Amino acid sequence: MNRSVAVTGIGVVAPGGIGKKAFWDLMTSGRTATRTISFFDPARFRSQVAAEVDFDPQRWGLGPREVRRMDRAAQFAVVATRECLADSGLDFAGLDPHRTGVSVGSAVGGTTSLEREYLVLSDSGRTWEVDSAYTSPHLFDAFVPSSLAAEVAREAGAEGPATVVSTGCTSGLDSVGHARDLIAEGTADLMIAGAADTPISPIAVSCFDAIKATTPRNDDPEHASRPFDRTRNGFVLAEGAAMFVLEELEHARARGAHVYGVLGGYATRCNAYHMTGLRPDGTEMAEAITHALTEARLAPERVDYVNAHGSGTKQNDRHETAAFKRTLGDHAYRTPVSSIKSMVGHSLGAIGSIEIAACALAMEHGVVPPTANLHEADPECDLDYVPNEARERKVDAVLSVGSGFGGFQSAMVLTREETAR
Repeated sequence: MNRSVAVTGIGVVAPGGIGKKAFWDLMTSGRTATRTISFFDPARFRSQVAAEVDFDPQRWGLGPREVRRMDRAAQFAVVATRECLADSGLDFAGLDPHRTGVSVGSAVGGTTSLEREYLVLSDSGRTWEVDSAYTSPHLFDAFVPSSLAAEVAREAGAEGPATVVSTGCTSGLDSVGHARDLIAEGTADLMIAGAADTPISPIAVSCFDAIKATTPRNDDPEHASRPFDRTRNGFVLAEGAAMFVLEELEHARARGAHVYGVLGGYATRCNAYHMTGLRPDGTEMAEAITHALTEARLAPERVDYVNAHGSGTKQNDRHETAAFKRTLGDHAYRTPVSSIKSMVGHSLGAIGSIEIAACALAMEHGVVPPTANLHEADPECDLDYVPNEARERKVDAVLSVGSGFGGFQSAMVLTREETAR
């Protein structure tokens, strides 16, 4: 891989605010966007809280036909894509469309539309034999996750490689990593990459209820997501999207583009161990981190900030704390670590890309986002988790990690343009 890859455009649709400015305002304020579920009556569920996006598709430029055709996740992806394209300042009319590609991550695809259509076809589950005459003509688009990449490609006029990456909760990291690799190896010159997921639906809430992965702290939604806190008891489900313009670094420099950061290293691993379980020693995540740092040619002591997976489950928080110690050594105790899931919840496949946006903006503004709701430290999680308040700090290199059901562990290193030189 001889070509460095730059981030030159960012678009975000997240709980608490749409657009990168609103998103960053939330990140630096330490406020949370978690609340009682309003999309449906959650009374019958164990966990009744989520981080929802207040999203009016027509306000954000989607016409009635687009709204009818696209699942909510696709709508998020397209709106985020429009922002990142505008933010990049690129003249797409002058680009070779066959050298422009798309890579979109998603864990659950068109869940929102699929559940809605099932309820219509089955008369809310009362009928086993359904009448296809009531089927939406766009149901296939919801059923096939590749429609996400198709919608983004259509928006960008991209006719190069188009892919959907679905690796559970690491999808948003892996989709950007895949796009980076395509540019680095010369398959594409420019990629629109990121992720979108909208899993706040009865079926998704039921699934996480069954394994007790989500928090039952329903009486205090704003403080329900508590990564690394001794009193944590599960994650808060969320929705969202983030999309990026990635391009070869020399091309970005030649056109005078604003470079948010360089994707210096990326790695993903699978522990081949358990669908939801994690070994406490953090070996698998440590392997991904080590490979990403090596690829970025970055010594562990040069990491200025770690964006943790930080889901708010005991086994995950302890697993990645161990991984940071294994890979960064004593430097782990001097490096700020935080989880933005404390503020925007866990949007499954989308969160990895949303976290990359937070990392790029942390470098841009010299501010480390906090871990909200961290008041009682877990003795087994003894690093600097930036509790409750954002912290000013010069950030030249960031490590972002993700952990997903199925045993997936991914890591990405972002650096300033000067560091890449």
